[in-house]
Amino acid sequence: MSEHRHDHDRGPHRVGQVKEVTSLANPIVKDIKALAQKKTRDETKTFMAEGLKLVIDALELGWTIRTLVYAKAAKGKPQVEQVAAKTFAKGGLVLEVSEKVMSAITRRDNPQMVVGVFEQRYTPLRELRPAAGETYVALDRVRDPGNLGTIIRTADAAGASGVILVGDTTDPFSLETVRATMGSVFAMPVSKASLADFLRWKKEAGVKVVATHLAGAVDYRTIDYKGRPVVLLMGNEQAGIPDELAQQADALARIPQAGRADSLNLAIATGIMLFEARRHLLSLDASE
Repeated sequence: MSEHRHDHDRGPHRVGQVKEVTSLANPIVKDIKALAQKKTRDETKTFMAEGLKLVIDALELGWTIRTLVYAKAAKGKPQVEQVAAKTFAKGGLVLEVSEKVMSAITRRDNPQMVVGVFEQRYTPLRELRPAAGETYVALDRVRDPGNLGTIIRTADAAGASGVILVGDTTDPFSLETVRATMGSVFAMPVSKASLADFLRWKKEAGVKVVATHLAGAVDYRTIDYKGRPVVLLMGNEQAGIPDELAQQADALARIPQAGRADSLNLAIATGIMLFEARRHLLSLDASE
């Protein structure tokens, strides 16, 4: 029986036909599992997102789906059927898998019922043309995937217009980062830039760069965030912002602190800065 099933897993399938997979040895499953490694994500320019809501949002926002995977238990649910139909329409592959396979793909004991493999998407920095009332977050060499994901989610919640990754940063499309964004990775434009490219763009874009820095900085609440579009420049978790970058900023900000802790987590600090920079633009009425 298992041999027959193995043949079934590997057998040819027609476009528009759901492929049933129960074997962990299946090459397609191995390919999807390999997306846990950055090397594979870079080579294929794809990544994985878990959860039906995320997959629906991604498709609505125009992201390209390569493969849809759903657990047997999700079969027949109207929303899953609709997502499967959309995937077929875009030439993607649809897999119906056992819970064992789903756990192996997501590396979770109690996995989501639906997973999508999507094409990566970066917004070229030159395409970011900040307008009045817009706020961007620039992250200098951010290293922690949870921090990056939380910042992308928080930037989305605060109504920011984009996140710019400066220098050698962690991968925004890693499983851990995507999980931490709670779906905001699909809504928030993400750009990559070298330090030189970022500084060149800053001059041309007419933005006000506000950097968090310990030396010579002023209370973050006293800075004028109105007028020019603002870029909040946040430093690396360990080293902060290098002096050469801090010198290029238009304002240096510091968050006053009391208590034993001598520093804030990067994502928390970015959240505080974001909501202060956008204080004059946010109201409860607008979000209801």
